[in-house]
Amino acid sequence: MRVILMGAPGAGKGTQAERLVEALKIPHIATGDIFRAAVKEGTELGNKAKSYMDAGKLVPDEIVIGIVKERLMKPDCKQGFLLDGFPRTVSQAEALDENLKDRPIDYAVYIDADFDDLVERISGRRICSKCGKSYHVKFNPPDVRGVCDDDGGDLYQRDDDNEETAKERLEVYNEQTSPLIKYYEDKGLLKRVNGSQDPNGVYKEILNVLGVQEG
Repeated sequence: MRVILMGAPGAGKGTQAERLVEALKIPHIATGDIFRAAVKEGTELGNKAKSYMDAGKLVPDEIVIGIVKERLMKPDCKQGFLLDGFPRTVSQAEALDENLKDRPIDYAVYIDADFDDLVERISGRRICSKCGKSYHVKFNPPDVRGVCDDDGGDLYQRDDDNEETAKERLEVYNEQTSPLIKYYEDKGLLKRVNGSQDPNGVYKEILNVLGVQEG
């Protein structure tokens, strides 16, 4: 099964991806991970991407698509994959379709959560300054306020997790992603799930739209 997982920051893509790859027995292809791997391995495309990133520039689509294509050609993707973080634009989606003519995408799952819910999730996140463990002031608070349960490290809020920045990030995401949602909707591949429910409910709904029995 070849699946694209879509959702705004705070929608819970990471949580769902972890469970889905285990249930579907397919690799999780997160673009951030494969970019770092390509750069670390010193591949031709990885080096090209690094030159743009080092200069603080956006990596051109053809390089992004090339790195994704290289990863999808590896043996572990033969039985399918879960793509997370790609495509981000319609042009990337079209290029992906062109490169996957012999094994097209089966589903684009969109975790559709309410804007205010997303803002609350993002702005409530706190990170341990020592171990990096993630908490949430409402949904996953530490035993002692402001202190990590594991190592006693101070908890802090990332700059891009404050409420105003969260709203800006979500507005940008919605502007960029709405054409992509329509693209997969028009192709009959889009599956919307209610991302405002609890994570277990989201997971069950995703399995349901994929036609997979919960194990």
